[in-house]
Amino acid sequence: MAQTEGLLPAYGNYRELKSFQKAEIVYDITYRFCGRFLKKGDRTIDQMVQAARSGKQNIVEGSKASGTSKEMEIKLTNVARASLEELLADYEDFLRVRDGVIWAKESKEAQYVRKLGAKAGVNFENFREFVETRPAEVVANIALCLIHQANYLLDQQVRQLEESFLKEGGLRERMTKARLESRRRGESMR
Repeated sequence: MAQTEGLLPAYGNYRELKSFQKAEIVYDITYRFCGRFLKKGDRTIDQMVQAARSGKQNIVEGSKASGTSKEMEIKLTNVARASLEELLADYEDFLRVRDGVIWAKESKEAQYVRKLGAKAGVNFENFREFVETRPAEVVANIALCLIHQANYLLDQQVRQLEESFLKEGGLRERMTKARLESRRRGESMR
């Protein structure tokens, strides 16, 4: 539940972040991709699923920490970004070592996925049929497109968080300002 007034600004509404929504789709696709296309016992499964989970969960944790620590929010959002970059490399490796093709950014397939991924309210259900019926190369490319979108959103989010911190400061600055304001009001009442 988000906070409203006082020293702590509104925070914790991660489900409304487009970066979280995209990262959640990436996690759901990755979980199913690994189950369908990688052999049981392959260490890559754990690596990919954990990278996808870390991408999603660090957005959650950063959002929840934002009320008390802008530094932690920025750090965890960067960790989410790094985790998704690691996952991106795993999908690229999967395709490269199997002589698969990585879709060009402007290919009709990539444009279709990007357009679908940009729709309001998009979730895994929009991709389920593709993930459950298409070959590994197609599903890996769908994941790549969505990871690129999530990474773009996280880059924008980090820039916005940095600007906000520079402009407004963090909890310490708000606490100091509130304490000084309280003292000023107390002195003016005498």
